[in-house]
Amino acid sequence: VQLQASGGGLVQAGDSLRLSCVASGRTFSSYVMAWFRQAPGKEREFVASISWSGGRTRYADSVKGRFTISRDNVKNTVYLQMNSLKPEDTAVYYCAARRGSEYYTGVVDYDYWGQGTQVTVSS
Repeated sequence: VQLQASGGGLVQAGDSLRLSCVASGRTFSSYVMAWFRQAPGKEREFVASISWSGGRTRYADSVKGRFTISRDNVKNTVYLQMNSLKPEDTAVYYCAARRGSEYYTGVVDYDYWGQGTQVTVSS
């Protein structure tokens, strides 16, 4: 599966932003989808994941209550709605896909990656 992320940009603290990730292929609904992010000088970290049906989600503690992951299996798209953005949310955001459980949060657990989209939050 090929992934194409978009929606990043420059916003102010407290603003909202919605990222999208479109997947190619007809088997999108069979994949767990996730968002990761990587800030300058830091390792890539898990942000959120969603099960193939959309019925189960998982979030990093740092974004719980502010970010929402969702998916549309008809449009082959996964979204990340980001509210109450903070400067520490500044990073390149990547979408990723894997088969199986949405429980996994490690970079090595995901097989397919998009190219990343930059999110910059100014204070």
